[in-house]
Amino acid sequence: MADKKKIKSEASSSTSTIENVKSESVVVDVGRRRSSCGYCKSGSNTSITHGLWAHSLTVYDYQALLDRGWRRSGCFLYKPEMEKTCCPSYTIRLKATDFVPSKEQVRVSKRMQRFLDGSLNIKNSDEQKGPSSASSVQKDIIADDVHSNNVDQKIVYLSDQINSGVLTCVEQGKFPSEIQFPKASVKSVAPNKRKLQAGEAQDLVYTSNISFQITAALRRVQKNVGTENDPKVVAEMLSNGLTNSALAIGLSVKACNGHINFYSTETQIQADATVGRPAISHGSSSNNPEKFQVKRQNLEIRLKRSTFDREEYELYRKYQIKVHNDTPDHVTESSYKRFLIDSPLIFVQPNGDGTVPSCGFGSFHQQYLVNGKLIAVGVIDILPKCLSSKYLFWDPDLAFLSLGKYSALQEINWVKESQRQCPSLQYYYLGYYIHSCNKMRYKAAYRPSELLCPLRYEWVSFDIAKRLLDRKPYVVLSDFATLQNEVDLLPDAIEDQIEQEYESNDIRADGDEEMSEGAFEDSDDDDESLVLPESLGLTPTEMRKDVSNIVIGLRGMHLKYKDIRQAFGANERNYLESQLDKYMTAVGTDLSERMIYSVG
Repeated sequence: MADKKKIKSEASSSTSTIENVKSESVVVDVGRRRSSCGYCKSGSNTSITHGLWAHSLTVYDYQALLDRGWRRSGCFLYKPEMEKTCCPSYTIRLKATDFVPSKEQVRVSKRMQRFLDGSLNIKNSDEQKGPSSASSVQKDIIADDVHSNNVDQKIVYLSDQINSGVLTCVEQGKFPSEIQFPKASVKSVAPNKRKLQAGEAQDLVYTSNISFQITAALRRVQKNVGTENDPKVVAEMLSNGLTNSALAIGLSVKACNGHINFYSTETQIQADATVGRPAISHGSSSNNPEKFQVKRQNLEIRLKRSTFDREEYELYRKYQIKVHNDTPDHVTESSYKRFLIDSPLIFVQPNGDGTVPSCGFGSFHQQYLVNGKLIAVGVIDILPKCLSSKYLFWDPDLAFLSLGKYSALQEINWVKESQRQCPSLQYYYLGYYIHSCNKMRYKAAYRPSELLCPLRYEWVSFDIAKRLLDRKPYVVLSDFATLQNEVDLLPDAIEDQIEQEYESNDIRADGDEEMSEGAFEDSDDDDESLVLPESLGLTPTEMRKDVSNIVIGLRGMHLKYKDIRQAFGANERNYLESQLDKYMTAVGTDLSERMIYSVG
């Protein structure tokens, strides 16, 4: 390392020119590492990222890092190397004032309101035991929304249930996970063709040919055609799991020659004719009013600084075990603190001049309480330009309320309201959008959204990006920004397609697959196959950027590199300048000359 006396003598010329303030960003460069991927589950170290450990970080610097594709997990910052990583991750955001809720998002808001005013039919909590019952309750509530003569609502409901059945088959290993299956399309059958097509005593009212599309997708990737590639077998498999969903809206389901057919029941016809409205959803009885929730509820939303809270931790533990199937010994208090409590962001107090919201800038937890009981927590960062959503955990017993979607709507609304007092706060950042990972696509349902170009760091409309990403996972999006005029002419049908494709997931944010410093500890980056052509992976001297103005943190002093360069030996200087070059590439010139690069 450099000689201490030399550093002291060189320091006098630079320390006076660098503003010495408490609010400064201090980072340690971890560099490039490989790790296993939590998104594609490749089984090998195919995820390639650049990492920083932040001792402290101003909200202004973190905002700038977000706008260069970075993200944080606790005090650890990471950025995918987009051209090389297995699952390219694009930062996604939307302008809150432009947000247009989808039909499903409107239904989520209305369902919560009905839950709060006591008009939503749900089973007594004593009957909700375990995940299976929670799923059953969710089906009852959704059915209660569509249990009417509204054909469009029933078609959407049945399509969603078939799509859920396909996902279940994937999770159970009946279908391969690497295939992106088509979305189900359910069609109504004309009255004059119902009994003719069905060959049954009951009327055929809806049908879907999704089994033929799934079979075609399987045959494209599987050379050996087995029984699972027979549309009849696929239809039978899916219809077996749809019985309760169909009964919930007064229908029966049956596989017929590869089609999934839904038939009306006599009781449903009589009920609609006699009462003129749907009967109570299946599993309930008008003779047992004690089974329904009629008490009015009080919802309170609190915003608090990021600190450890025992009640929050217990809810997080319950959520991780029941929703993500984590083992209890994996969900420790220390790992929770590292992931969701620890933050390098330096809190900024409100100042009343319109540049900072009333809560200040920094890391926060947004608590959702019903009658004083904690039901959900959103972990967020409030920054100069945005609210950045990091994670959400909720009570699995209330899965039927779609709290992931509901909290996202509340966070978008918070940005709208806060913009009145802090005009710069305009955007809602949803983390990373990963087109190659189906369960991360739900973020595109919040429209109109933009994706960050991984090369020029310009924002590009998602409608443009989607068509490009359908072809390949890594795209320099800004090369195609001129397609905007063409996208503006897209019909409403395209928006409906996006809504149906991306609405299903309610497990928000980057979840348990989010990167952490632990992934870097297990890296295999020392493997010779990862070393760049130059020894030690050094960038060739002639290709390096000018790193002379990078601020170096060394032995308690903050010095510009150009003022201490000669204090290092030739080998040390060559290695350090190569690392500084990679660091500048990752964070950009402005940030590299503003943040403090700590080396000891």
